[in-house]
This record gives sequence, structure tokens and C-alpha cells, in this order.
Amino acid sequence: MIHTFHLAELPAAVTARALLRPPSGITTPGLDHAECLALMRLGAPTVSLDRLQLRRIAVFAQWRDEDAVDRFLSDDVLGRHLATGWHVRLEYLRRWSRLAALPGLPARAGDWDQDEPVVAVTVARMRLLEVPRFLRWGKPVERQVRDHPGTTLALAAFRPTHTISTFSVWRTVREMEEMVHGHSGVPADRRHADAMVERRRRDFHHEFATFRFRPLAEHGTWEGRTGIVPLR
Repeated sequence: MIHTFHLAELPAAVTARALLRPPSGITTPGLDHAECLALMRLGAPTVSLDRLQLRRIAVFAQWRDEDAVDRFLSDDVLGRHLATGWHVRLEYLRRWSRLAALPGLPARAGDWDQDEPVVAVTVARMRLLEVPRFLRWGKPVERQVRDHPGTTLALAAFRPTHTISTFSVWRTVREMEEMVHGHSGVPADRRHADAMVERRRRDFHHEFATFRFRPLAEHGTWEGRTGIVPLR
């Protein structure tokens, strides 16, 4: 098993089609599940084009093996589009909570060093009536992660009507965990921890899961950047 996270700038029609009809294991050999989403800029105003960027797509996927990833990128119509962008291949390590679309993931699948790089992905299915409250608590956390000195890339993505995902690359596990628990020593560093307390009090989501990965290999460029992932 391997996971990937892809970013690409595409024609809006291609992104819209992927949002409506994401690839599946039926049409894509070796694919267990894929989440296709339009990028959002972390911390952007609630009502703005930056909250739904149809020309910029994010895809989070679980595969049987790397051969399946390579076939998808070379043979599939959407895969060939994504191959023009950037992606990182990931080794699964741990989850908090569970995503129904990925039922077979164990709670923990490996060990890690506190000083190694790590990638975090969240996927949530929103309760629509809770969106205003979620934004009130979540947007300060978006800015906290976006501006944290320990991240090399942090972004969010959305698929109408109620799926939202975040993706962040961290220089070390230690820096990520300090942020999560409010021990970073940066201004307003309790924002994430306080938002998690509020979520436990009354959940924003029908379904919410956080996944931790070890980055294995980076391919392509994003916004002219390479070396986004600090590989071991």
C-alpha cells in the first residue's frame, strides 16, 4: 500500500469533472480510493475566489502499490494532467479517528523519530449547519499552520458540498506535535488546541480523520518550487 498527494494547475473544466466524477477502483486498476478537491488558500476571506480555485486541484489517493501510481500517471486522462504538476509519495504511519472510504487502515502502522520530516492530511465531511461555527474556529488555525516556521507547505482544499481537506509538510514530527498541543512558543499558539477542544464539545463534522505519513519521494514542481519535502 502507498498513498500519494497531488497538486496541479489544470483547466477549470478538468478540475470540475474530477470533482463530479473522481477516479475509482472500478475505472483505475490498483486504486483503493481518491479524494479530488479544489484548492483553497489558507486564511483567505470566506467569500472569495481563493476559497474555491477550480484551476488548481488537489488529489489524495490510496493505491495497492507504486506500479498502480505509475500506470495512472501515464495512462489515465486525469493522471496525465496530474503528471504535469507535483506529487509526493507517502508511507502510512498513523490515523486518528476513521474515514469510511479507507476502512482497512490500522490505527498505527510504524514508528518514527521526533526529528524526521512528516506529512499530515486531514479529511472531513462537514455538517452544513455547523459551517459558520467551523469557520469561526478553523480560520485562525489555518493562519497558524500557514505561518508556522515548521511547515514547508500548508494548504486546504474543498469539494462541494461538504468535504474539506488539509495538507501540511513539516520539517520535523516534533514541530508538528508542538503546534497540535499548543507548545510551539509562537504567538497565539493555542489556536489549534483550543479548536480541538471545541470540536470535542460539539463536532463540526459527520466524519473527520487525521492521517500521518512519512514522505518517500517528491516528483515535479509546484508554483516553481522543488525540494518542498525535506526527505530523510
